[in-house]
Amino acid sequence: MTVTETALVTTAGSSPAPRIPGRKRRYTEDQVTLPRVILRTVAGFLVLAIFVLPYLIMFFGSVKTKPQIRSVDPTYLPTEWHWENYITMWSTPETPLPYNLISTIIIAVFATLLVLLVALPAAYYTARFKFPGRMVFLFLVIITQMLQPAVLTSGLFRQFTTLGLGDTWAAMIFINAAFNLSFAVWIMHSFFAGIPKEVDEAAQIDGAGRFTVLFKINLPLVWPGIVTAIVFTFVACWNEFAASLVILSTDKNQPLSVALTKFVGQYETSWQYVFGVSIVAILPVVILFMLIEKRLVGGLTAGSVK
Repeated sequence: MTVTETALVTTAGSSPAPRIPGRKRRYTEDQVTLPRVILRTVAGFLVLAIFVLPYLIMFFGSVKTKPQIRSVDPTYLPTEWHWENYITMWSTPETPLPYNLISTIIIAVFATLLVLLVALPAAYYTARFKFPGRMVFLFLVIITQMLQPAVLTSGLFRQFTTLGLGDTWAAMIFINAAFNLSFAVWIMHSFFAGIPKEVDEAAQIDGAGRFTVLFKINLPLVWPGIVTAIVFTFVACWNEFAASLVILSTDKNQPLSVALTKFVGQYETSWQYVFGVSIVAILPVVILFMLIEKRLVGGLTAGSVK
């Protein structure tokens, strides 16, 4: 009998294999993963509760009356649900809220489009071509992230007043675009740089021009990065406050972030309207994240797995 036959006979026998001293028993997959799944689920719900609780309090406050909110013994849940607060807040004398919503939408949308229009070719060119001063240009672009509109409000106000653009949507569109351009350029630059140059060369051999290569070859490959840049730019423009407070003096031109402060007075605050306007202000952003959540996650995690 050969060695192989002897091994087969031993394996086929009924006697169990001897246990090696000092060797721990291997747990089954269910025994290992079930406690971890339970702990992760409990931790996930705990984190969710911590983050969602302030929004629930804000929502419950938006359907209360002012006496209920300022009560000596307040309750989290409203004793009476006043849904009419979401209707009356649009016609309050403090601020023309419908115009403020339109102003916010126009500034955020057009500033995001301007950023995309400028950042896309800039990121493609810096990622594909080596030119003198390329690193200096990228360094100067990233330096602009160190400066925020709150620091430069006085200079921006004087500059746009001199140009005749004071208290206009155009001024806020340029300001928001300028302060979000560097982030968009850098994130899209990294995506373009991750595409092999051979892809462009193969398309050019087939007769494609530069614009064809950019829009038909590269854009589908870097789409997650473009979506990430668009979302972060739009959210930043939507929530901008400091520059809008200084540049825009007319009530109808001001965005929701500035209009929200009009309900907070020196002696009295309409908290039900503050909460209601806050809910209205965050809804578009939440809906936007829900619609493009998969592409946004793909853009943020791109490059983490080879």
